[in-house]
Amino acid sequence: MTSRSLVCTVALFAALLAAALASPIKLAAQNDPSWTRPFPPFRIAGNLYYVGSEELASYLVVTPKGLILINSSLQASVPLIKKSVETLGFHFSDVKILLISHAHFDHCAGSARLIRLTGAKYFVMDGDVPVVESGGKRDFQYAAHADMRFPPAKVDRALHDGDTVRLGGAVLVAHLTAGHTKGTTTWTLNVSEGGKTLHAVIVGSPNVNPGYKLVANRNYPQIAADYSRGFDVLKGLPCDLFLGAHGSYFGMKAKYARFKAGDNTAFIDPGGYQSYIADRQQAFEQELKRQSAGGR
Repeated sequence: MTSRSLVCTVALFAALLAAALASPIKLAAQNDPSWTRPFPPFRIAGNLYYVGSEELASYLVVTPKGLILINSSLQASVPLIKKSVETLGFHFSDVKILLISHAHFDHCAGSARLIRLTGAKYFVMDGDVPVVESGGKRDFQYAAHADMRFPPAKVDRALHDGDTVRLGGAVLVAHLTAGHTKGTTTWTLNVSEGGKTLHAVIVGSPNVNPGYKLVANRNYPQIAADYSRGFDVLKGLPCDLFLGAHGSYFGMKAKYARFKAGDNTAFIDPGGYQSYIADRQQAFEQELKRQSAGGR
């Protein structure tokens, strides 16, 4: 290899690495077929159902007054979600309220399309409203990256920490667990199964993406404090049913296999929930320490 070729190769590698750091979510979507691979819809417990793909989690809360959907996922996910809802015997047009875990395109890019199809009202945590309504142009990390954009959607109700969403007797609580985005939301609800009340927790995201600046971040000065507060919130939530915005957060595939084999307690995992939160907090604190010491 000539010196010129070597220089070109190094430059190309650097460009690819920079692109990966700039748009880790987009590259994951392009390289991971599990984001769009269909997964059998199923009832988790009570009136709570899973209607997402193998990796991008969407949840359905069924009430006598209509349906609540959490996460519209990708634009291409909407037909999959619709089919899952209908496979379970419900009407897609009965989706009355749409919620999200956070304003990244893998969880909300399908919102505008879903709203057009169902007429659902869109409720979003206030910190994520500008991102959702700008189609990603006001994201603190990815605003300059056109490949992270998505169709904007009008928000009908801006939520705040501790707000409740009610429909037909169902009550969901929005917990602000910001950091991953300014409005990352962890949803909790109680469901009745076998005469018992189970506390379900749908984790928004406690992860620090590659390229996130935790120290002296001009676009998000309080990012580290928000992460820390979010972990305090997550550790304090009572949890029986451990769920999340991605199936991999809570080992969905393995638990579903146990569930199908007859284990009705497969998704009851309070210990797994606490272990996951502790692991993610440790990863955050290590990255914060590294950056505080001058690491990039």
